[in-house]
Amino acid sequence: MQLAALDARPGGAVLVVLDADEDCPKTLAAQLLRRARTGVADLPVSVVLAKREFEAWYLAAAESLRGQRGLPPDLEPPPEPEAIRGAKEWLQRHMPFGRRYSETLDQPALAAVFNLELARRRSPSFEKLCREMARLLAHLASAARQ
Repeated sequence: MQLAALDARPGGAVLVVLDADEDCPKTLAAQLLRRARTGVADLPVSVVLAKREFEAWYLAAAESLRGQRGLPPDLEPPPEPEAIRGAKEWLQRHMPFGRRYSETLDQPALAAVFNLELARRRSPSFEKLCREMARLLAHLASAARQ
């Protein structure tokens, strides 16, 4: 947090995005936010946890990933994307035989193309990320006008 705060000062904000894994995102985010604010009380801070893992957001918008990174052209999202344990493995199972999902290569490539609106509608934790980003941006815009 201290390093993020140094990068954000002056006039910035800190947004922390983590995987919740098996924890409750709401409960853990509140705990982490309290801890984060004690270290950087002079900056606006938000903490958002992806329910289970970041890749669940891709599953929520799976049809927008059709044909990307070896994914099939008829890819469909699972009924409850955030309920999937092992979203990375779900993506890998839908890739060609022998192709492995790589966080360092596939994650940024999929982030660049996945449909944000689909993810917002199907993933409450992604919707939370969008709300928190909007809140931080509004705060920064307001502070810049003063």
